[in-house]
Amino acid sequence: MSSLVRVFVSSLVLSIALVATANAQFSNPESTTTAVNNAAPLHPPAGARVAIVEFEDLECPDCARANPVIKEAVEKYHVPWVRHDFPLPFHTWSFEAAVDARWFDSRSDTKSTRLGDEFRDALFVAQPTIHSQEDLQAFAQKFAADRKLSFPAAADPQGRLAQLVKADYDLGQSVGIQHTPTIWVVTNRTSGAPFVEVVDRSRLFAMIEEAQAETGPTDR
Repeated sequence: MSSLVRVFVSSLVLSIALVATANAQFSNPESTTTAVNNAAPLHPPAGARVAIVEFEDLECPDCARANPVIKEAVEKYHVPWVRHDFPLPFHTWSFEAAVDARWFDSRSDTKSTRLGDEFRDALFVAQPTIHSQEDLQAFAQKFAADRKLSFPAAADPQGRLAQLVKADYDLGQSVGIQHTPTIWVVTNRTSGAPFVEVVDRSRLFAMIEEAQAETGPTDR
């Protein structure tokens, strides 16, 4: 076998492996449950009895489909939404998108604690139109300009925001994340089942109602 053929075969095997991995990561959550290795992150914020915890990738199509469902649930039941970054390594711009979202999180001069989440939500809507780092940069700049902010050419020159994203990714690995999105309804219960993975998003509302009923008066 010539060296050229060997290189081609090796590349083909690698491509097949990456496609298989991608399919596993993007597999419908209805068919996959997560074997939790570290349950420490699966709890509500202080003062809440029920919350949603999600590990997401901003380039993941299924995350984009899940996002409006979760938003509707949060608005309806007034529960916290804890969003963790889990950018998949084979995506071309998801890590930078997570860094950009952290930049918007940090804009205290906006007097808005939700600006980063607004960016994430808008990015999910625009996801089909973003194909490169350049597209992402243009999107972030327009999003900022629409809010009278100036988005820099280098959003994270010191790498501090990237470290936060990496810490979230490492946290997800410690939990045992195998796909995005991975979503749980979590409670402050210390016994029984304090967290339940949302393997069927059509049941999300019912799962929140059940969790609220089990933990006392509603969070509203």
